[in-house]
Amino acid sequence: MNTTDNSQEDRESAVSVSVIELQRQINDLLKQLSPERLQVLTDFAAYLANIESETATQELLAIPGLLERVKQNQATPRSDYTAWRTLRSDV
Repeated sequence: MNTTDNSQEDRESAVSVSVIELQRQINDLLKQLSPERLQVLTDFAAYLANIESETATQELLAIPGLLERVKQNQATPRSDYTAWRTLRSDV
C-alpha cells in the first residue's frame, strides 16, 4: 500500500472517529433536553436531512442524460434482463 492509500485511510478513520464522537455527544445532550426542546431539535434535524436529500437529488439531476436513462431502464421489460447468476456463476 502506498503513502496516498495510508493517508486516505487515516483521514477516513479520523472522520469515522469524529462522527462517532459527535453522535455520542448528541446522545448525551439529548438526555438533558425537555420534551419541547426535543421536538424543536427533531424538527431541525428533519429540516437538515431534507436539505441534504435535496442537495443529493440536485447533484443527480445535474448528470446529463441520467433521468432519461433511468426512465428508459424502468420501461425495459423484465424479460429483456438476464439473471446475474447466469452471467457470473462464481459470485
